[in-house]
Amino acid sequence: MIFRQLFDSVSGTYSYIIASRPGAEALIIDPVLEKVDRYVKLLQELDLRLVKAVDTHLHADHVTGLGALRDRTRCITVMGEQSKADVVSMRLSDGDRLEIEGIGLDVIYTPGHTDDSYSFVMEDRVFSGDTLLIRGTGRTDFQNGDPRRQYESIFGRLLRLPDGMLLYPAHDYKGDTVSTIGEEKRNNPRLQVKNVEEYVQLMNNLNLPNPKMMDVAVPANMHIGLHQEAVAARGWALSTEQGMALVGREEAVLVDLREQRERERHGCIPGAIHCPYPTLGAELARGGFLREIARNRRLVFFCAYGERSAMAVQAAQDAGMTAAMHLQGGIAAWKNADGPMET
Repeated sequence: MIFRQLFDSVSGTYSYIIASRPGAEALIIDPVLEKVDRYVKLLQELDLRLVKAVDTHLHADHVTGLGALRDRTRCITVMGEQSKADVVSMRLSDGDRLEIEGIGLDVIYTPGHTDDSYSFVMEDRVFSGDTLLIRGTGRTDFQNGDPRRQYESIFGRLLRLPDGMLLYPAHDYKGDTVSTIGEEKRNNPRLQVKNVEEYVQLMNNLNLPNPKMMDVAVPANMHIGLHQEAVAARGWALSTEQGMALVGREEAVLVDLREQRERERHGCIPGAIHCPYPTLGAELARGGFLREIARNRRLVFFCAYGERSAMAVQAAQDAGMTAAMHLQGGIAAWKNADGPMET
């Protein structure tokens, strides 16, 4: 496995690049905007293809690198389903599994620091975001934070992981890079409480100043999604109603870019073919099945919310498939309009 822990000294943020081997797919957790050039260079040096960029929660102390990485690499952007960030093209929920080639992470909903906080667990390590820090815990006094929910996330979920599991948080301000679940049980001062009431009292009396970047970072992190309106202005978007009219028609083929787990969970549009977004490039290239289909039929891409399909229609247009379109708003808009679905 390839594993890199990267640090932004301004915000005290750790970012993590993970891949199964050189030449494989990669993901990054909690990227920082100002470090995007560094990430891209390192990915090139390691011969890795970034396919997913993940934020553990909506950050208040730095601007996320999700949008810039999406624009530079056409990767999928990933957050929890509770997130209000519009950059997200794949939304996860508790019990899901985040996968790339040769790597799988179990998804745990761990609210409390924010209401959209998630942790990600591999066999020997957990990426805990700001929920559980090294000798600390994330503050709970803004962004719908809740010390009671955080207590349950920590004591009911994270501390039930094996004691030897490595702990990699999203932040550290003292220079510590890694801990273990067992170390934190024994040595984290905020975990030496008798019950939830004691923890709530502790967290409610921290009296910390707001993060310096909060007024800039939070609005920026909520509004960096692809402007699907711009894609529509180029004539490459179909409304849900226009998409419905194409179901079962010979002149077009609907192309589902979501992963199989998303399809199983949320259902499928009847007659659509499946082409997971990470495989799109190969299928649009010479000899790919989408290029062959596009000789006689219009490709109409769709995904969960329209982010991946907006990137896909751009890629198809760049490849000379000028009839390609995408469904604006994705399956979310399709369901809101009572579009036909099958399991």
